[in-house]
Amino acid sequence: MSKKSDRIIPIADNREAKARYEIIEKYEAGIALEGPEVKSLRNKGNVSFKDSFVRIENGEAWLYNLYIAPYRFATIKPPDPLRKRKLLLHKREIMRLFGKSQEKGYTIIPTRLYWKNGKVKVEIALAKGKKLHDRRQELKERAVKRELEREFKGKIRL
Repeated sequence: MSKKSDRIIPIADNREAKARYEIIEKYEAGIALEGPEVKSLRNKGNVSFKDSFVRIENGEAWLYNLYIAPYRFATIKPPDPLRKRKLLLHKREIMRLFGKSQEKGYTIIPTRLYWKNGKVKVEIALAKGKKLHDRRQELKERAVKRELEREFKGKIRL
């Protein structure tokens, strides 16, 4: 049985990522936040993944454009809500992600933000962008599957 401290408490999910990208690999990373940002997350502050991405620079992983709402009661000047934030990963993970992201069509995106052992973690994914026709095909397959489930559900009741 897992300890209570091992629980994962979700903060936010990037639902758009599943629609726009094909997820190849997932990694868990720590994120360097300032005090008011952590307080904002504890108070269920607004988080937006819109246009956020990860870039590897000088052997370090940086998260860009992740919006964390400013903490209202901050006594000091609150940090920029869209500032770049350092991700805490092992060097070998960073090098692997850097190598893969250099290939054509691959990118690194954040997929979710959560609490784990009292610390904020971000799940990042190596992803490949879906083409428009891939997304249409996926929607058609989902619609057909839903139709079949409705048919079978109706016949079972008879």
